[in-house]
Amino acid sequence: MSTSLSRLTVGYLATDTGADGVALAATIAATIGAAIDLVCVLREDELATRTQRTYSEKALTAQAQKWLDAGAALVPEGIEVDTHVVTAASFAEGLAGFATQTNARMIVIGGTSDGILGHHTLGPVGLGLAHYSPVPVALAPADHHRHPVPRLSEVTIAVAPGPHSDNPLPFGLALAAEGRLAVRLLTVVVDGGVPDPTNLATRQENVAAARRVLDEASSAAGDDITVEALVAEGATITQSLRALRWGPGDIVVMGSGRLTGEKRVFLGPNAARILRAATVPIILVPKAFD
Repeated sequence: MSTSLSRLTVGYLATDTGADGVALAATIAATIGAAIDLVCVLREDELATRTQRTYSEKALTAQAQKWLDAGAALVPEGIEVDTHVVTAASFAEGLAGFATQTNARMIVIGGTSDGILGHHTLGPVGLGLAHYSPVPVALAPADHHRHPVPRLSEVTIAVAPGPHSDNPLPFGLALAAEGRLAVRLLTVVVDGGVPDPTNLATRQENVAAARRVLDEASSAAGDDITVEALVAEGATITQSLRALRWGPGDIVVMGSGRLTGEKRVFLGPNAARILRAATVPIILVPKAFD
């Protein structure tokens, strides 16, 4: 394991979901010059039950290692990849613990394969990490491995207009600088689709507030980074995002909800709606993450 490169912890099972995570991790690794730690977690309770029946712990570990070797073969040449079998109470806990121990830049996983292709659907592992991970979590949309891209090209940073909202800007700008990515700052304004004068006035106020937030965020980015600032408007978050341009090398960075402690990811209600509507990979950043 190289100590000089940033590291990505990638949760893996021998499924399409696992392949989605590997594909996204390879893209991120190629963009920022990181190495990949491919991790398969053996659950403690399942391990004990199976050991009592037919399988030994050694046999289960060997099977997991075979899966990991197959997953590592999916990583393009030129990207360092190591494989690890760990034991934990849950898959999410095992990934979070490993990422913390190795000082990983982020955890990368795929969603479930039973959702709409190209969209995000969180399974148990994703839900667990989306509500307590101590490091950023990158999520690949379903079927992502069938449309891989060699590297990222643009990062869209979702900036919430509320005064108490978490700020993913530092993480997003650091990612952009490291990968030499274009930057797009995005605030979503939802009007509810009711065309009455009061609602129109409220919408105008919200748009004005969103533009002030984006102006402040653009100033914080400095002169070295070219920033595009957008306000997405619509009756719903899905409608707002539908009008935006998305490219194959895009990724979205979002902050955490306010109902969590610092240094933890928490998928708030608005972020969850964006997650369901988005068709590109998303990174969830822990609250007050440095």
